[in-house]
Amino acid sequence: MRIYIDADGCPVVDTAVSIARGKGIPVTIVKNHSHIIESDYATVITVDNSRDSADFYIANHSTKGDVVITQDNGLAAMCLAKGSLVINQNGVEITSDNIDAMLYSRHVHRELRQRGIYTSKSGKRSRDQDINFRIAFKRLLDKLING
Repeated sequence: MRIYIDADGCPVVDTAVSIARGKGIPVTIVKNHSHIIESDYATVITVDNSRDSADFYIANHSTKGDVVITQDNGLAAMCLAKGSLVINQNGVEITSDNIDAMLYSRHVHRELRQRGIYTSKSGKRSRDQDINFRIAFKRLLDKLING
């Protein structure tokens, strides 16, 4: 098992690496040149700045049983198809049961943004979101480790 982190814009990189280190699980952080991320534990892979480069790297390298942390539902779908487990930065596990609804929501919001009806302004990340991620991520890893 390996953990892949889609690190471009991911607010839980340090938390995920810390938890993985405590459980002895290897981590690969994938980022583009725009982000400076260093780790004394994880392998840091830097890809070019073209759109979806980090996503394609993760989709091409993750395998069945790996865990992928991403907020990109398109990447989540590709990883699920390969048998990886996926969790987002808010601690929501993305599965075959909910990915279709998430992809549909992404499509609807994109159309609304293109029409100028909706703008996606995320508020400041809350402490509760960090706590929810930490709890859900630990629970997911424990489930994988303990069967």
